[in-house]
Amino acid sequence: MADITRRLGLRHLRSAPTAHIRHHRNGRLAHDGPGLSFWFRPLSAALSEVPVDDRELAVAFHARTADFQDVTVQATVTYRVSDPALAAARLDFSVDPDTGSWRSAPLEQLSTLLTESAQQHALDVLARTPLAEALADGVAAVRERIGAGLAAEPRLPATGIEVVAVRVVAIRPEPEVERALRTPARERIQQDADSATYERRAVAVQRERAIAENEMASRIELARQEERLVEQHGTNARREAEEKAAADAVRTEAEAARTVALARAEAESARTVGEARAAAQRSWLTAHASADPAVLHALAATRLAENVPRIESLALSPDVVTGLLAKLGHGAGAAGRGGDGGAGRDAGERGGGRS
Repeated sequence: MADITRRLGLRHLRSAPTAHIRHHRNGRLAHDGPGLSFWFRPLSAALSEVPVDDRELAVAFHARTADFQDVTVQATVTYRVSDPALAAARLDFSVDPDTGSWRSAPLEQLSTLLTESAQQHALDVLARTPLAEALADGVAAVRERIGAGLAAEPRLPATGIEVVAVRVVAIRPEPEVERALRTPARERIQQDADSATYERRAVAVQRERAIAENEMASRIELARQEERLVEQHGTNARREAEEKAAADAVRTEAEAARTVALARAEAESARTVGEARAAAQRSWLTAHASADPAVLHALAATRLAENVPRIESLALSPDVVTGLLAKLGHGAGAAGRGGDGGAGRDAGERGGGRS
């Protein structure tokens, strides 16, 4: 909308760069172009403002497919005024010289023209297309048909309108039909999900089975190793017992040999000692056999004296002393006689021997 200000009975108009202004003064064209700024008299001026920028028009309408199903088409048409002079001549784009606002609704007329043209071409396409095909491939077909139809529409160039682009957002059936159409797809999706779940469970069961088999194989191998370990322990214990028995046998044999050697040594020593004692005894007997009986008696008395217990004190009565002295006197005399006789016999024997 143009910006109009008042100064001393005059008006000043300032427009935007996207607005094409046409100023007629007394029926003659005084100003023509976008983004103008000028003074004018309101009583003799006729102003028109035509937007020349690209505009978006949202289109929504109902259609019926070949199988008599209602659908809703949502589209967007982009257009612009390519010939502002022609558009201003065909449509009322005049503005109030005091406020700068349009006196009518030219954009609504353009919207109605574009909507009805687009709807007509879309209805022609959808009327020969089944619902399933329309939902699957209808967006592209409807977009191409609307674009081609608007480009070939003779009224639009005659009005100075150029269609820039056409976009079809969606083609939707009625809610009940849409739910019915979604049901098979949902069922297939659910079946696929169930199949995926079953496959996942099957894979999980197979993996669990594989894990159980691996655990069982590990236990079996562990049991085998334990069996081998027990056998090895038994073999080691048996070898240890055999080695110990062999060592005990060797030690026993060594002790027996040492005992036999000790016994032999003791026997030899005893025999040697016995022989020595026997030799000493024989020598002693030989010496005693050739000795004088008096000497033997003296030795016996000496040995007896060695073995007689110690006498601390001895009390002798006069009778005993008298008798003992008498016996000693008789003994000494007999010994003298015997000694002389023996000496005579020895001398006679020696003399006889010499003769």
